[in-house]
Amino acid sequence: MAEPLPVAYLNGEFLPLETARISPLDRGFLFGDAIYEVIPVYGGRPLLLDAHLARLVNSLRALSIRDPLQERGWRQLVADLIQRNGSGDMGVYLQVSRGADQGRDHAFPATAIAATVFGMASPAPAPRTDGLRAVTLPDTRWGRCDIKATALLANVLARQAATEAGADEAILTWQGEVTEGSSSSVILIEGQELIRRPNSEAILPGTTTDLVVELAREAGLPCREESITVERLHGADEVWLASAMRGVSAVVNIDGRDIGDGSPGSAWREVASRFEDYKYAD
Repeated sequence: MAEPLPVAYLNGEFLPLETARISPLDRGFLFGDAIYEVIPVYGGRPLLLDAHLARLVNSLRALSIRDPLQERGWRQLVADLIQRNGSGDMGVYLQVSRGADQGRDHAFPATAIAATVFGMASPAPAPRTDGLRAVTLPDTRWGRCDIKATALLANVLARQAATEAGADEAILTWQGEVTEGSSSSVILIEGQELIRRPNSEAILPGTTTDLVVELAREAGLPCREESITVERLHGADEVWLASAMRGVSAVVNIDGRDIGDGSPGSAWREVASRFEDYKYAD
């Protein structure tokens, strides 16, 4: 993983990332009482900014955290982080916690406290064209995965288990059905159709997935929203993973079984090409 870019933002101030500090009583630090968002940037321009900011606001609302910047402020912060870190291709990370309380109490503070707002940027990874390996693992996360909360321990443990198994991603399952990846959304290709799981509290609404579906439709590949069993996952013609910073990637092997012929499929090549064009389109 590339080193983060040098300029960060913390509570109204731009400063070197290495000097940024928060209180040990910050509720994000103590409880994971915080939300985050990751915005991809290509050629100095944020991709799908409206959708990412809408999801950020929805997450704040779900945790009853007052929006500390409002839409104009978030847009300016993203623009400033991009400019101060040299523009180009990067990912902008935004995090908001409920703030630093006077002590450690599970209940919300009795009096209003200022939210902690943090932002940083990291170089964008290169697209993967060789295909990914994945393993299926039980989904042990909490029941509100539609909130982009920072409490990601279950995701961390799943990704580590995948890494130790020689895989790139963990595809999570609950009662025999696929939910999503540890840090990605899952899309199947059956024949000439995309299959995605409907949005619910069990998964994070995928902004990148929505774009992939739109680009696939333009290429003549319609999409259906249906539940996905593990058996259906293993038997798909193609399997894709979508995420903000990785875009759309092909999965060529799951649980030691090849998907299709074990190489990225023709549908993925078409849609991935369209995705790369879209990233830099005027």
